[in-house]
Amino acid sequence: MPQPHPAIETATAAAPAAPTELSLEERLTLIHTVMSARLDEAAVAYEVNTAHIPTEPFDLADVVTGPVDTGPAPLPEPYPTPVAALLQRAHHRLVTGGWCKDVLVDEDGARCMLGAIRAEAGGDSNLEASAVAVLLDAIRRQFGDHVDSVPSFNDVFATGRTPLRMVDQAAHLADARGL
Repeated sequence: MPQPHPAIETATAAAPAAPTELSLEERLTLIHTVMSARLDEAAVAYEVNTAHIPTEPFDLADVVTGPVDTGPAPLPEPYPTPVAALLQRAHHRLVTGGWCKDVLVDEDGARCMLGAIRAEAGGDSNLEASAVAVLLDAIRRQFGDHVDSVPSFNDVFATGRTPLRMVDQAAHLADARGL
């Protein structure tokens, strides 16, 4: 049997092992280290490149201003039909006056969905009933037939985002139906 050449045997024995795959944490640590070094270099380059530009300190009170009080948002073009217009006004009242739950009107003047409709109906119980019926239909279309009333739907939510959206959708639905 022929003997292998000693140089070939040594080279084979000294071959490097296959690299092991890095874990996710190790790769993230490596990338974090590389990116930190790049950001540090960029910060030094920025300081060097902008050192000749004179800067004066400024007072933030001169720059930061509060919002200008523009008053309540104007009511959009009213719907031509009475129920749709009522729901649109109720939506506007909820947006400008605030939304609440568990009561028709809270101590701050915010209203629930039914309270806003009742206030905007101005005592016309037939108009109010029609608006509530359309609103309940819009709610059931989106959330299912298990919703039994507008107040129970209103009181489920912690914020007024969904109830306000549903009043707006009900106004669109009433307009589409010509109510």
